Amino acid sequence: MQTIEALAKEKGIEPEMIITAIEDAVLTASRKYYKTTENLKTRFNQETGQVDLFAAKQIVNEVTNPATEISLKEAQELYGEEAEVDMEIEFPKRTDVLGRIAAQTAKQVIFQKVREAEREHIYGEYNDRVGEVINSMVKRFENGDLIVEIGRVEAVLPRKEQSRAESYTPGERIRAVIKGVNRGAKGPQIVLSRTDPALLIKLFEQEVPEIYDGTVMIRGAVREAGDRAKVAVYSRERDVDPVGACVGMKGTRVQAIIRELRGEKIDIVEWSDDPIVFVTNALSPAKVQRVSIVDDKDRVMEVVVEDKQLSLAIGKKGQNVRLAAKLTGWRIDIKSEEEKRREVELQFGELELGGEEQAEGEGIQEPQVDGGIEASDVVEGEQPEAVAKSDE
Repeated sequence: MQTIEALAKEKGIEPEMIITAIEDAVLTASRKYYKTTENLKTRFNQETGQVDLFAAKQIVNEVTNPATEISLKEAQELYGEEAEVDMEIEFPKRTDVLGRIAAQTAKQVIFQKVREAEREHIYGEYNDRVGEVINSMVKRFENGDLIVEIGRVEAVLPRKEQSRAESYTPGERIRAVIKGVNRGAKGPQIVLSRTDPALLIKLFEQEVPEIYDGTVMIRGAVREAGDRAKVAVYSRERDVDPVGACVGMKGTRVQAIIRELRGEKIDIVEWSDDPIVFVTNALSPAKVQRVSIVDDKDRVMEVVVEDKQLSLAIGKKGQNVRLAAKLTGWRIDIKSEEEKRREVELQFGELELGGEEQAEGEGIQEPQVDGGIEASDVVEGEQPEAVAKSDE
């Protein structure tokens, strides 16, 4: 019993589960040894620490199966008048004859049952903690995956959930977010992540008291782990600057998070329910000249920036605009002022060309003259003489 209690404590399961596993194990081994159709039953004796084996027989008026049934007359001879029909009598059977192979079978069954109970316990404990940030210690590497230890339990940090900017050594302590718990997986059941935006949100909650108490809210977070992240914040109180609260005095708060994420750049932007303002903020640190909604239904926006701000707005390999689009939920089309000007000129050119063709089709050859001023001169922006004289 002491051994059972010690094992239960080590595995974090109830002693009753181990006792049930032992009873099932001896029952399996007994069936294998006796090769009988008898109704065998096992019971753990807590006083002796032994597992007692019985062949149960039901009392019937007429016996049809001697292996599982006993006649009322025979039962009354054994137990007197107390024996009645439908009662069950247990006949002890020996377990010391089971032998080495049966013991080996029993051992395997015990291990299997204990492992199943342990896995069920882990699932029950950690399934409600998905999205929580926990401390873990690096234990070993398996095919690029990282096996870490959370207390007595092992968890896995898969390669795809690791940031490419990070490297680890056995014994190192890391913080990660619980991404999921698998019930039927072989090996560690708990899956951790270092790339999930939930990790970033939880780190902000830990570092920024205003977020923890609900004064400042995180309305969205997107990451390209190891490179850059964007977080949209919103203040429920007019006096509290949400961006300033997250950055902290001389950047202390955000720097602590950047250190934890091994140098990942973090842009903190103010959330707005106005999509134009939100997109303008999300493209930070680039300064935006103009924003216009191209298609409200498909959520497409056109953003115009100064020529020298274009590369900053797009970012390295399009990273800045890609993260801004993910954060806001709008498709962002960025253009420089020069590009937009050329586009407008081209459109005007097409309009003028279309107008000339229409004029020729209507048979108008000469430009209209009104008070000595040619309409074509006014369109081209030249100062007509008639107007100049009247000004004098």
